[in-house]
Amino acid sequence: MASKGKPSPRSAVPALSDQQVALLAQRHRLVDPTRYYPTGHRTPELDEIDGQHPVGTTRLLRGVSQVVRDSCRVYAWGLERVPETGPFITAATHVTQFDVFIPMMALFHLGRRPRYMAKAEMAHWPLIGSWFRMVGMQPVERKSGKARSIEEESISIITSGRPLTIWPEGTVTRDPLKWPMSLKPGVGFIALEASRQLGRMVPLYPSITWGAASINHKWPWPRKNVVMCYDRLLDYSDLLEDMDQWGAEPPKQSVHALCVRLRNRMEEVMAEIRGEEPPTAGYFDYVTMTRRPRSEQ
Repeated sequence: MASKGKPSPRSAVPALSDQQVALLAQRHRLVDPTRYYPTGHRTPELDEIDGQHPVGTTRLLRGVSQVVRDSCRVYAWGLERVPETGPFITAATHVTQFDVFIPMMALFHLGRRPRYMAKAEMAHWPLIGSWFRMVGMQPVERKSGKARSIEEESISIITSGRPLTIWPEGTVTRDPLKWPMSLKPGVGFIALEASRQLGRMVPLYPSITWGAASINHKWPWPRKNVVMCYDRLLDYSDLLEDMDQWGAEPPKQSVHALCVRLRNRMEEVMAEIRGEEPPTAGYFDYVTMTRRPRSEQ
């Protein structure tokens, strides 16, 4: 099923300037996520690594990292927050098809091997499809009636002890200025239900990447700046206080509240990276394809 609307062109937003990167470097410790253990020594999760095509994945990671370095100057902060063991959820922004590789690459360089929810068509793309399957892609059939099976598979991944990465917007943002748009409810349902099954709050981390929207992939030089923030743990413990009384599934209002909380935080961090304020008219709603007041989320 094709997504409605089209992403805005590269000309819709300016490139991330050297001055803005320098300002971010004054506030945060920026590291190179294209290299192994950029925040210092860590203990890699060997069971995950050995169980996921270790030789092929290592070669693919080396190639992807080189392509990224050739295409842009990429920086990151907050990677020390990535847990060394146990399940967690990474909820990543989706501004371009290219920026999905930034958090994937960063987490692999930190010794973790998350599973990834991605549209099923990608699994059948020549060559690239086999690469995606190698690095832990979980195909998603974007068809009516499939949402619950996708959510159940995602919850199973987490409760089995594996980390999971989700792009909760469901597709590349349709916001004309490329801010995070409304999120699909799946991320809220998955986090809440997995937490209930495990009896504790599953760590949920927003991952925000900006700058890749300005890259011309046919001729990427001069290289553009790309910055990723692996943000602090998003606290949603208050939404779990009555989880023993939910019944068959998490309440829809709790799912919605978590999605709004996550989207707002993504927007807040992206504003810092970009060095500009998000549109005062509100957020972009994918359902109506219009900008709506934040009070109506």
